[in-house]
Amino acid sequence: MAASVHARLLKRAKAEGRPFNELLQYYAMERFLYRLSRSTYNDRFVLKGALMLQFWGGPLSRATKDIDLLGRATTSVSDLVEIVKGCIAVDVEEDGLLFDATSVMGEEIRLAANYDGVRVRCWANLGNARIALQIDVGFGDIVTPGEKDVEYPSLLDFSTPRLLGYTPETAIAEKFQALVVLDMANTRLKDFLDIWVLAQGREFSGALLAQAVDATFRRRRTPLPTSTPVAFTPLFSSAPGKQAQWQAYLRKGRVQGSVPTLAKIMHLIGAFLMPVIDALHRENGFDKMWSPGGPWAETSAVKKTDHDEAPTKVL
Repeated sequence: MAASVHARLLKRAKAEGRPFNELLQYYAMERFLYRLSRSTYNDRFVLKGALMLQFWGGPLSRATKDIDLLGRATTSVSDLVEIVKGCIAVDVEEDGLLFDATSVMGEEIRLAANYDGVRVRCWANLGNARIALQIDVGFGDIVTPGEKDVEYPSLLDFSTPRLLGYTPETAIAEKFQALVVLDMANTRLKDFLDIWVLAQGREFSGALLAQAVDATFRRRRTPLPTSTPVAFTPLFSSAPGKQAQWQAYLRKGRVQGSVPTLAKIMHLIGAFLMPVIDALHRENGFDKMWSPGGPWAETSAVKKTDHDEAPTKVL
């Protein structure tokens, strides 16, 4: 089975012009998620991060090596290590992967601004190929309007993981909160790209996005900005080193697709998010809709669609 899976992944990588190791990594993450979804722990975690960005689809994608989860209850490092061991021990259909329970290790980490979590690492094998798996778990956040049932697509024709997933609105709200707190010291360039991808590729309800931003800032005890965050100003995008950091990130992250300059991306993000902040300060609601790429428009001027029905992008 391992040799067959290896050959099929290699064939797909060549057909799509993608690095084989990238697809191998995604395959291992996908099959771990399947094991999680089949375990007794499946309702204790919510999928977030780059894997959800892939699920939502968009005009481009970035590679990732991590699984990001929200733990619905605070869990210790030792307990998470045992949970991961329990997941990889679940009896599932043969998919060629062997997870090494003896390699599972955990540690406390800083996930974002004023936001701690737990990182669990382990190894998996597909034949002679050895794959490092990293699972980052955060706690205490709130998903607006609530977690979604997700059927995550499979790279090959294996059973798909069915688990809880984040909403785009909450993903944006959390990245925005980090952007505000970190100020000029912000090096989380992937957050800028992720917000831009979502704003370019999806429709948003102003009321729902405002609700998510308000809930996230309150939960993380962060005041709403009363002036334009520095990241949305030329002071940030033209700062010495920022352009170099941006170009280095695009190369390192193997971002697929055409990406504007950092200045243009920050300008669009500002146009996307500052009206939400202004509305929250006015406390009179934000009954507007964002079409893919913007701008905000009155609800009556936008053809309403179910924003949860954007096409799913298969990895």
